[in-house]
Amino acid sequence: MALPHPTPVQARTIARHHLTFLGSGGSPMLFCHGFGMDQTLWRRLAPGFAGRHRVVLMDHVGSGASDAGAYRRERYGALEGYIQDVLELLAVFDLRDVVFVGHSVSAMIGLQAALREPGRFRCLVMLGASPRYLDDAGYRGGFTQRDVDELLTAFDLNREAWAGEMARAAVADPRRPDVAGEVERAFLACEPGILRHFARTTFAVDARPSLGACRHPVLLLQSREDPIVPVAVSEYLKDAIPGARLHYLETSGHFAQLSAPGEVAGAMEAFLTTLEPGHG
Repeated sequence: MALPHPTPVQARTIARHHLTFLGSGGSPMLFCHGFGMDQTLWRRLAPGFAGRHRVVLMDHVGSGASDAGAYRRERYGALEGYIQDVLELLAVFDLRDVVFVGHSVSAMIGLQAALREPGRFRCLVMLGASPRYLDDAGYRGGFTQRDVDELLTAFDLNREAWAGEMARAAVADPRRPDVAGEVERAFLACEPGILRHFARTTFAVDARPSLGACRHPVLLLQSREDPIVPVAVSEYLKDAIPGARLHYLETSGHFAQLSAPGEVAGAMEAFLTTLEPGHG
């Protein structure tokens, strides 16, 4: 569904992020993909919310069908560039009371944006979220610096082999070659230099110091087995974010919106119901 009669600024933002709008009523719901993906990641999940929400799907600049000409390495060498993009998008369309749904690193993009402009957000849904991917003293993020260096070396040596191996590892279920194939194709569709740069940006994230400042309702969705985000990370987030709710999904892998969209949708619906006026 296209936005009727966009202003020139809105039209540029639509092109920049290849924005897709579904539905026309209710509070806005913005879906934001993570590393190496694009908005098609949500195709099995987002349409189900269009009857009660104005659903907005975006591609990060440099991903999917976004405006590749808008990509600047210096802007996207840290999460700050992505945070500013989200805030600018919300301002251009004057979106408020937003249900932000972020996968992987985009969960932290949404959290930081909500801390900057809390009045625009209603709640945050974080799927496979991590505030820091690298292990640290007293903290298990799931990766060591050596792991990251080896991943980047493998990428440089043979991107096609890396994409297949990374996709299968992240999906963590040999019974779902369809999901692994979709993730692999998304990796290979990215411009290699941008994908590598996004990887470095992602592994440099450390949002732990700001978690305690979050005052929005937060739903954490964690697969029982996720090679990218260990269960310990979601437990850490639950303890660090005031009032956060942690829901375990009975699926494996980092892409539950593809492997178990019905279960993800059910958990989200139950969470959103608790935020309705007069509930409980």
